[in-house]
Amino acid sequence: MKKRDWLLENLQQLKISLKWILFAAISGTAVGLVGTLFHYCLAGVTQSRAEHPWLIWLLPFAGLLIICAYRLLQHEKDSGTNLVLSSIHSGHRLPLRVAPLIFLSTLITHLLGGSAGREGAALQLGGSIGNAIGRRFGFDEKDRNIMTMCSMSAAFSALFGTPMAAAIFSMEVVSVGIMHYSALVPCVIASLIACAVASHLGVPAEAFPLDAIPPLTVGSGARVIVLASLCALLSILFCVLLHQSERLYHKHFPNPYLRIFAGGCIVILLTLLTGSQKYNGSGIELIVRCMEESAAPEMFALKMLFTAATLGAGYKGGEIVPTFCIGAAFGCLFGSLTGFAPSLCTAVGMTALFCGVTNCPISSLLISFELFGYEGMPYFLLTVAFSYMLSGYHGLYHSQKIVYSKYRTDFINKKVG
Repeated sequence: MKKRDWLLENLQQLKISLKWILFAAISGTAVGLVGTLFHYCLAGVTQSRAEHPWLIWLLPFAGLLIICAYRLLQHEKDSGTNLVLSSIHSGHRLPLRVAPLIFLSTLITHLLGGSAGREGAALQLGGSIGNAIGRRFGFDEKDRNIMTMCSMSAAFSALFGTPMAAAIFSMEVVSVGIMHYSALVPCVIASLIACAVASHLGVPAEAFPLDAIPPLTVGSGARVIVLASLCALLSILFCVLLHQSERLYHKHFPNPYLRIFAGGCIVILLTLLTGSQKYNGSGIELIVRCMEESAAPEMFALKMLFTAATLGAGYKGGEIVPTFCIGAAFGCLFGSLTGFAPSLCTAVGMTALFCGVTNCPISSLLISFELFGYEGMPYFLLTVAFSYMLSGYHGLYHSQKIVYSKYRTDFINKKVG
């Protein structure tokens, strides 16, 4: 290669690098601010629901409002996070109106007692903002996809305070078996900046310190492998339950207004039957309870049921925090029954179920470090390996593609079940 050609090539690479550093910084700052606002709004509505338990009686009517808002803005066929992943695969436009819709509808769902998370909503918020920035500056389809991914990382990082996992998650979740390393620098920068913005504005990072962690032995390792394997099966059950609940709602209530109203009534009925509202909302309080080793045996099953009833009907939010809650409750139960380090089992349950439903082992390992510290690294490493392998080709997101087999070096290119 001639010296002149070499110089031109390196200048071009420098230009591209500077471009992504600049736009990742813009994305991280903008999405970090929006994510911070979203955090404080969610905290406010959660506090209001705790102070006014009667608000849950308004859930069916609020559902009508959500459906009406989506229809007015001509976004009736919203598929949640699937829409974001689909836009990356197919290049379909991701409308900016997704951001205010998911923002407000998630707040309504949380205020009135729906069982839903926040990070799934954050991924949609970030993805729609990033895609809009890319369109505004005339990016081509491939560059808009990178902007979408780096803004997803920023939103996840701002809300959860886990910049390592957030940076990798948006690259890993799109296609199982490969990673879009072209988005690495933008995702890392956007994630770190968004986390810094949120932290500066008072958003605390989630962390769950563990008690004394037992040394890794054949026996302790075997018990963690058993727990991770059971969580992999539980992740399949949870994904099937979520997808089947949506199908059943659509089958028995074809009208979306009637469907979401019925779903709200079902959530109210479940709340009355359990006698408390601890299964409503995201479930962060239940995770804290599990870390303190005070989880009821039925907690994981009831949280699954509440979440499926809420999201299947069409209420908005995410699945990730409920996933953590279900994993925490199941892990705590396993630890209590076996007498083996319940707080560690709680952490293992959270990590294993997250890995199973998202098919993202690297992100799962990183988030375990950021949530629980590095001391339990051997256990978390075993956890993600076995959970990933045994969770099959199921997942939360229908638009997620399994590019390579989990068991062989075969190219299969299929969507999750």
